[in-house]
Amino acid sequence: MKKEKGTKKPKYMVLYDRLRQNIIDGVYKSGDRLPSKRVLADRYSVSVITAERVYELLIAEGYVTAREKSGYFCEYTGDDRFLSSVSSRETIPEKADYGNISFPFSLYAKTVRKVLSDYGESIFSKGGGTGTDVLRKELAAYLMRSRGISTSPDCIVVGAGAEYLYGLIVELLGRDKIYAAEDPSYEKIEQVYKAMGAGCEMLPLGNSGIKSAALKKTGAQVLHITPYRSFPSGVTASASKRLEYIIWSKQKNRYIIEDDFESEFTVTGKIYDTVYSLSPCDNVIYINTFSRTISPSVRTAFMVLPERLMERFKENLGFYSCTVPTLEQYALAQLLSSGEFERHINRRRRELRLKQKAKGGNSNV
Repeated sequence: MKKEKGTKKPKYMVLYDRLRQNIIDGVYKSGDRLPSKRVLADRYSVSVITAERVYELLIAEGYVTAREKSGYFCEYTGDDRFLSSVSSRETIPEKADYGNISFPFSLYAKTVRKVLSDYGESIFSKGGGTGTDVLRKELAAYLMRSRGISTSPDCIVVGAGAEYLYGLIVELLGRDKIYAAEDPSYEKIEQVYKAMGAGCEMLPLGNSGIKSAALKKTGAQVLHITPYRSFPSGVTASASKRLEYIIWSKQKNRYIIEDDFESEFTVTGKIYDTVYSLSPCDNVIYINTFSRTISPSVRTAFMVLPERLMERFKENLGFYSCTVPTLEQYALAQLLSSGEFERHINRRRRELRLKQKAKGGNSNV
């Protein structure tokens, strides 16, 4: 994610960026032992706590693994082939219990009252087919701030729930294609694809993402992934696995659908890199929703389309009206522009970190 002008990165993020880049550039290769946290602290004139936090982030993202009484080791394999060694471990992690993280009703009600006061009868106006300009503008800015995703508001499509957007994607890319999804995964993914008349192949998960052998064999042209805490397994794709997905998608006429549900609630100090932001191929469709971050009753989701698909979308699906009421779109835009949405996310993340620490947290090496 680009650093905003006038801001200074904390020391742990500067060191994280440096080590991460060294790993990507091959200074440390898969299996190499990394400096201990004390050596790292001395080398870069930071505290041991800072060094430990850096390693926690690198472990969470799948660049590094910690071995008890042995130290830290590079786990990232950054070459142009399927990474069968990455998928060899089959243990599925326990799904996190996030408890009640719904948005404060009083704040949402206050926001709606402000929208009614500011916009008046204009909330009765019909928005564009892809969503109101004001919400798509705020979404584009938020995605850049929070997820490192650089996109134009014109590439954002707003719809009433992720399932609705899955259906639009099938209409956009074609029913003749085979769509692949994680097994197990959110059951409605497979149900929507089959209901739309498309073929759907389920690919088994290992503990770092879809198993490499299954990904290599699939005849699918579209890969639907949930890189962060796939439901219901809780599997998060490692950095190497995300690279593997991108490598898979480089063949002609292949697409990735990145379902980023719940990623805002990572308890690390950094949001995971999206496949959308990492991929150079302009063939990743990014989807997220407010059903977890605000409430399931807020039936608002959005997707970011690659620029090369926008013209096709307008030609083939531009006749659709947006399925989200204008009032709800304006309210979400206000929450984003005021900073209230991000303050809510940060509060919940702090609560989740405290809850994790109370349960024992991460072990030190």
